[in-house]
Amino acid sequence: MVETSISVHYWAGARAAAGTAQDILEVSGPTTLAEVTARVLALHPGTRLGDVLAVCATLVDDRPTASEEAAEVTVRPGQSVQFLPPFAGG
Repeated sequence: MVETSISVHYWAGARAAAGTAQDILEVSGPTTLAEVTARVLALHPGTRLGDVLAVCATLVDDRPTASEEAAEVTVRPGQSVQFLPPFAGG
């Protein structure tokens, strides 16, 4: 089975801003984290999602991407992207 989508998961404040816990993006091949972010922002116009994603930690599958430029991070069909806002408390 050939994967043709990327699942995007939103947690906490990102989930509230997006109004959903997940989006599925159809893709024709590998893309970048920057493109994934641009596409999800286009799916949720008029929300505060852009502001929330700007402060989120991001994982591609289970790999943190904080030390990399989003335009340099490859996201392949079948992978997931998770946006995790800063959490308070302990």
